[in-house]
Formats: sequence, C-alpha cells, structure tokens
Amino acid sequence: MPETKIKLAIQKGGRLSEKSLELLAQCGIKVSNGGKLRAEASNFPLEVLYLRDDDIPQYVADGVADLGIAGENVVIEKQKPVDVVDRLGFARCRLSLAVPRETDYTGLSWFAGKKIATTYPNIVRSFLKEKNINAEIEEISGSVEIAPGIGLAEGICDIVSTGSTLLANGLKEVETVMTSEAQLIGYKNLNQAKRALVEKLLFRIRTVRAAGQFKYILLNAPDKAIDEIVAILPGMKSPTILPLAQEGWSSMHSVVKEDEFWEIVDKLKQAGAEGILVCPIEKMVL
Repeated sequence: MPETKIKLAIQKGGRLSEKSLELLAQCGIKVSNGGKLRAEASNFPLEVLYLRDDDIPQYVADGVADLGIAGENVVIEKQKPVDVVDRLGFARCRLSLAVPRETDYTGLSWFAGKKIATTYPNIVRSFLKEKNINAEIEEISGSVEIAPGIGLAEGICDIVSTGSTLLANGLKEVETVMTSEAQLIGYKNLNQAKRALVEKLLFRIRTVRAAGQFKYILLNAPDKAIDEIVAILPGMKSPTILPLAQEGWSSMHSVVKEDEFWEIVDKLKQAGAEGILVCPIEKMVL
C-alpha cells in the first residue's frame, strides 16, 4: 500500500516561493527541487508542486494538490471552491488603484466612466459595485502599469508593495482596494489520513509563527521589585524567578510579545530591572 502523503502547490519562482520554502525549512521539512517542477521532502510525507501562482487555486480546487500557498488576492480573484486553512503572515501587499501622477484626483468618483486596466477584474468589479462607481474594466495580464501611458486606460489596479514600480511609471497610488497576505488553502474533500498530515504540518507552522511573535527576556531585579516586575511581565503563565549569588537580587525569565517589547522594557527599567537581555525564539510550542 503506497505511503500517504500530501501535495503542496507553491509558486515556482519569486518572493512568495522563497518565503514558502523558508517556512518549510523553519518547520524542519527538507525539500530540494533541483530545477524540477515537483519535489519530495526527505523527512516528511510531503510533495511540493511548483506552479504559476494564478493556477494554484484551480489545482487545489480540483484536488490535484491537497494544499497550496497563494496570495489572498489570487485566492479571492480566482473564486475557486477551496478552504482557507491558515493565514501565513508573510508576502503582505495591497491591491490599489493608481492614476497618472499629474492627475488632479478628487476621490473615487473620478473613476466613474473611466477605464481601469487590471489583472484582477473580479475584485475590482466587486469593489466598484460596492462603492456605486460605474467604470469599465480592461482585463490584461502583466505590465499593467504601462496601460495609462499607451492610452489603454485612464487608471490601473495592481499589487503594490513599495510603490517603486508605480513611481517609475509615472503613477500615484490613490485608493486601497484590499490588503493581502499569503494564505494556506486546502482541498475541500481531503480524506482522513491526509487531514491528519495537514494537522501535523499546521502544528509546525503555528509553532514557527508563534515564535516569531515573541521574545525571550532575561533580567536581574532587586527582590523588593519582584512583585511589580511580575505584574509587568505576564509571560505565558508567569515569569521564572531564580535567586542570584548576590543577596537581595534575583534573575527573572519570561516571554514578551514582539509588538509590546519596547513599552515593556521602559517599564522594567523604571521598576529597577538591570542587565536586560532579549533573545529571539526559534520555536514555541503552545
């Protein structure tokens, strides 16, 4: 009986592909494609399929791939019947409307009666309908940013990360249609054995992601300030406290959220903490 394994579709090149493979590596899964369009992990029952990003939702919907990593914008645009298994938190960007830099843009109503070039017609059409704007959608694939310059459209809707591509083509971003990040999507009718493997993979992914959201913090504190510092450092349960060789002092160990770190450090210093050491966490099992 053949071994049960799951097939994961990822983008065959570019930043999203790199981040997807980096995530697998952080999960302890070794994959080497050697330039091929499919590759098996050496230490996990997983096969990776390298595909065009636009094709990933279709492959997953059809069950050719059990899972896929694709941008949220692509998943919504393609409108395929897939499950969103998890939001991965990387490859963040936004889908935005842009117009020539010299345009006197007065608001979303400016697009009424205008032509918008985009590779995301479904998303743009839905957005405009919600805003009661009647505009013409010109669907094109690739090089959307040159459309106004060659007279194909008055504006565009495209993915924006830094805005440098818009700037280089004489455009300015005027409206955000949606924000996007990488999503793990899944086939709706996975059998029980494959669902079990997906749960194992999800456990690893969430462990890695949790680690990235926290920092491990160690500090020395006078014993008289311990109660105050415990209130500042909630940790996962409560801080670890160990006596130091110097009488009247203790070492305290805890975990803090990345986005709360600087505010917490200021409070710790005010409470009398010294020798504060902050370390990254590689894995965190919740």
